[in-house]
Amino acid sequence: MRRSGFLLLVLVWLIGCSPEPQQSQLYNIYQRDNIRVGVLHGPTSYYVGIDGPTGFELELTQALADKLGVTLELFPSYHLDELLQKLDSGQVDFIAGGLTLTELRQGKYRASPAYRWINEVLVFKQGNAWPRSINELTDSVVVVKDSSHAETLQQLTQEHPELVWRQHPTLDADEILQQVVDGNITYTLTDSNQLALNRRFYPNLSIAFTVRDNLPVTWLLADNQDDSLYAVLIEFFGAMYQGGELIALEDKYFGHVQQFDYVDTLAYIESIEQTLPAIKPWFVQYAGELDWRLLAALSYQESHWNPKAKSPTGVRGLMMLTLPTAQQMGVTSRLDPQQSIQGGSRYLHRLVTRIPERIAMPDRLWFALASYNIGWGHVEDARVLTQRDGADPDKWLDVKQRLPQLRQKSVYQTTKYGYARGDEAVTYVENIRRYYDTLLWVDERQQAEQRLQQQKQRLSEQISTEILPPLPNENN
Repeated sequence: MRRSGFLLLVLVWLIGCSPEPQQSQLYNIYQRDNIRVGVLHGPTSYYVGIDGPTGFELELTQALADKLGVTLELFPSYHLDELLQKLDSGQVDFIAGGLTLTELRQGKYRASPAYRWINEVLVFKQGNAWPRSINELTDSVVVVKDSSHAETLQQLTQEHPELVWRQHPTLDADEILQQVVDGNITYTLTDSNQLALNRRFYPNLSIAFTVRDNLPVTWLLADNQDDSLYAVLIEFFGAMYQGGELIALEDKYFGHVQQFDYVDTLAYIESIEQTLPAIKPWFVQYAGELDWRLLAALSYQESHWNPKAKSPTGVRGLMMLTLPTAQQMGVTSRLDPQQSIQGGSRYLHRLVTRIPERIAMPDRLWFALASYNIGWGHVEDARVLTQRDGADPDKWLDVKQRLPQLRQKSVYQTTKYGYARGDEAVTYVENIRRYYDTLLWVDERQQAEQRLQQQKQRLSEQISTEILPPLPNENN
């Protein structure tokens, strides 16, 4: 619905759906020309990335603001209780943050329609004893203070009085998961999507068992007689579902982390530490308009950073270039790491430019990566199939569902370029996305550690200068 539709909704409320329409929440939102949203910091909702603020909840709330035609004003916080106070006092219109709808929250607040569903899982460190049930736990379960997990454990103690658990007053969910990996916490309860994101960095996190499944995730509103904003949210989420925007947004942030390979993730992190440093300067040098870490992730998917890699089909080197492609990109030796990276980057840039300009990032990039794997012609065939089915050929989410059909004879006979292993192209792109996310996290952590060491060094030099007197002049 365009803004005109929402304005019509406002007029309905002004005419008589509220006893004091001029005081309705939606009326006030339009009067001040912004919507105020409390949002939780975290990888599943809102965080500051390399290009600034980003996250699933940020994009979703921005979509609502755009539908209403008002500006979005965010109130980020690491603590839910702080946001609840803002909601109670009217400082924010609602709270977003991937919040599970619990009985306690449902009793105190009003919930938007559910827009995601998650499981609550008990997590432990790989290699430790695997508890198969609550009765087999040998230590306390640690969770975030005042979280939905704390409420779950409180309810479980009624059936399992022997259950020992505690709330940590300061750590957030990601920090608790890191403490599990470090061995400082034995068990925690977390959301399935939170775990999926963190396993890219901490592959030793393992699921012991599912505690609760298929739990609704909602936004929280104040519990009062004002239905104006609530009515808008019903229409908003309905339109997002029907238009496929909600599914596309979920795929953007979580679609590529659903599959997890413990051995591969462990090997990748080890390669980042041991193999990447020697070739990193070339990724940085030849990345061009792309993030060097994406180029490196592509190379790892192709060759596992083995400069002498060779496939049965004859592609070779770090970027696994075919001989014709290498010649076109000016590569004289595919086994030369520097030349291979330079040629692979040039080829990827060329593919990006072939994608229709109307296709926005990141879909544009995913199409280019798929083309690197099976060629733009086959990707274009899949886009044609997508259009035939009435779906959007400019959306990666829709096209990746048709790519596997290029293996089917009844389908590929009707396409221009014929048979292709389209299912492998989908896996290829999703793997690169996971590798990129992991490398992004590792690189940013390394940069933070380097800045800390530099600060310590400067402080040490400053202290030495202030404490130690200057050496006496030998001529005096």
